[in-house]
Amino acid sequence: EQARRSLGLDPGVRPVVFCPGAEFGPAKRWPTRHFAALAQRLAGQGHSVWLVGSDKDAPLGREIAELSGGAAVDLCGRTALSQAIDLIAGASCVVSNDSGLMHVAAALGRPLVAVYGSSSPDYTPPATPDARILARSLPCAPCFKRRCPLGHLDCLEGLEPATVEAAVVETLAA
Repeated sequence: EQARRSLGLDPGVRPVVFCPGAEFGPAKRWPTRHFAALAQRLAGQGHSVWLVGSDKDAPLGREIAELSGGAAVDLCGRTALSQAIDLIAGASCVVSNDSGLMHVAAALGRPLVAVYGSSSPDYTPPATPDARILARSLPCAPCFKRRCPLGHLDCLEGLEPATVEAAVVETLAA
């Protein structure tokens, strides 16, 4: 609650928190336009959407907030790690790439929708039974590369916002 007050956020909101970053590289990051579309869809259902990430994720957060038309509150680069952890702890659901913050959400026992691209949930799964894991089964996946070696990023591009939205809705209903 202290993190929310210091950031001017409503302490009574149970947001859907997005963690759009992934330190490993772009082949682990769901496209910003997909995050933005998901934010619009969830905001249309009455959900608050907050973006959490490090200073390095700030450009992603800005882009998602802009593309979402304000449906997402961009907190990327505005929080210390302890504040990000507090915000995730108060989430109704977390949508994250395979990243450190995904593992934080799992450790906190938050309902989680985990998006996988170049990595594999077989090797780096979220350690929680409450996770819904989304990964496309493609001949080239998982490639474990920082950047798509084929130049198409189909593993993430083809994971549509409607698919992730359905997983979030199921997660929130559970």
